[in-house]
Amino acid sequence: MKIQKFEDIEAWKKARELTQSIYKVSSKDKFMKDWTLRDQIRRASISIMSNIAEGFDSGFTSEFARFLNISRRSASEVQSQLYVALDQLYISTAEFNDLYGETEEVRKMITGFIKYLRGYKPKTR
Repeated sequence: MKIQKFEDIEAWKKARELTQSIYKVSSKDKFMKDWTLRDQIRRASISIMSNIAEGFDSGFTSEFARFLNISRRSASEVQSQLYVALDQLYISTAEFNDLYGETEEVRKMITGFIKYLRGYKPKTR
């Protein structure tokens, strides 16, 4: 399938789902009252989606890859903030594992897309 708009990008779709999950969990009890962490993790998850979309519209493969790198770093930021939420008992271990895994899936998709854009060729033995 040819990608015609950013909404066609699988990594963007998964990032959108992740953002929905982050909003859901950060709307609970104690987590909701920690304005700083709540807003930061939400902004980081939004950044994943936004940078994929913005990079797609850049018009240049190298620029798109640069935005995808920013998106991937935002995913790492979400993962780090999930540890804070876990340590503060805002989320359960099960929620942490689910969200961390969901975020890791997005990171891997973005990494694969970056490699594709850069013409990655695996080493042969």
